Amino acid sequence: QVQLVESGGGWAQPGGSLRLSCATSEIIFRFFTMGWYRQVPGKEREYVASITINNYTDFASSVVGRFAISRDNAKNAVHLQMNNLKIEDTAVYYCKALRRLPTSQSFWGQGTQVTVSS
Repeated sequence: QVQLVESGGGWAQPGGSLRLSCATSEIIFRFFTMGWYRQVPGKEREYVASITINNYTDFASSVVGRFAISRDNAKNAVHLQMNNLKIEDTAVYYCKALRRLPTSQSFWGQGTQVTVSS
């Protein structure tokens, strides 16, 4: 059974920082693109950032310049460094593993709450 285990959520003030981590198995880490999504109650889950197995990164326009994503090869984990947090970043953040070849597969973590408030 594929597991994606998120950690690092919590509370921060506007302008503050948090770092999320997503740990998984070596097989998933080596062959899957890893990404982060977020969701607030009553809204659809939205894309935040992703990183490929070749370390190509991509970000939603709302987080460009504030968030960074990286792969930790020693821990089979992906980190999302969130800086200059805004109140509108408040959401449950989900880790996702995705690949399209040879077959399309995706897996989700259980989510971790991020709250930004003063």
